[in-house]
Amino acid sequence: MAYPVVDGRPSMSGGYIPTIWSGKLIEKFYPASTIAAIANTDYEGEISAHGDKVIIRTVPDIEVRDYKAGQDLVYDNPQGGKVELLIDKGAYFGFHIDDVESRQSDLNYMNNWSEDASEQMKSKVDKRVFADIYADADAHNAGATAGKDSQDINLGTAAAPLVVTKDSIVDLLVDMGTVLDEQNVPESNRYVVLPPRYTALIKKSELKDASLTGDGTSMLRNGRIGMVDRFTIYQSNLMSRFTVQKKKAVNVVFGHKSALTFATQITKNETLRNPNQFGDLVRGLQVYGFKLIKKDAFGHAALTLG
Repeated sequence: MAYPVVDGRPSMSGGYIPTIWSGKLIEKFYPASTIAAIANTDYEGEISAHGDKVIIRTVPDIEVRDYKAGQDLVYDNPQGGKVELLIDKGAYFGFHIDDVESRQSDLNYMNNWSEDASEQMKSKVDKRVFADIYADADAHNAGATAGKDSQDINLGTAAAPLVVTKDSIVDLLVDMGTVLDEQNVPESNRYVVLPPRYTALIKKSELKDASLTGDGTSMLRNGRIGMVDRFTIYQSNLMSRFTVQKKKAVNVVFGHKSALTFATQITKNETLRNPNQFGDLVRGLQVYGFKLIKKDAFGHAALTLG
């Protein structure tokens, strides 16, 4: 006897109740989530719900003065500023598990589908962050005249993206490092995020494998592939892209981990009975917020492939 379903809704149990379901799942591949790796998440434990606001205190500038013997000393009254991190964004998933269909399989639908939804939400959040933050880079760390001191480093613009090849990709990374050096950004905890085609250029460059180090300590599924000139290189296929004069281009970001603050939390993960059908409703809510709190430690490059 066929199991009836509403028109337009496919039956997950196949055509007949006696169908035997396989207990194996087809392996699924997800885009790597990198935002948590390149941002500081110091304030993540302080949020609990969508709409929360985290107040971040900043370190005040202390003036250092010349000293002469016998002079009176001047004392500053340091006033630290503050930055507000709004947890004002959210993403959710929701799906229905039919009682009869779920009993035709030995798969744990709720667990497997919840895990899948969680991975998809990570990708959605990464894509949203990458789409928003690149435009907030410090003016000295982007454009065709980047460099606080040199002012002649070309990192590309929206109208004229920098053309990158396997012969120039390493030079570009060195230029990014110079841009951060001129902002006195610490050498540790620097990163750059590149799409797959651009990381492939590094692997094809004159340095080849010698240019990629540190992969043995890579974190699980965050896209880390190695280091070049003090930068940890992350690969992501979720970068912000655009087209100019029929050429595909990408907004690449680089900087120091202290520049971007990010906080997220799964605030709801619920299972409840469906009041209209025989089955369960499963839903989850993830809230998050992000902000550049040190723009001088963050850079942007508009690139296209040569």
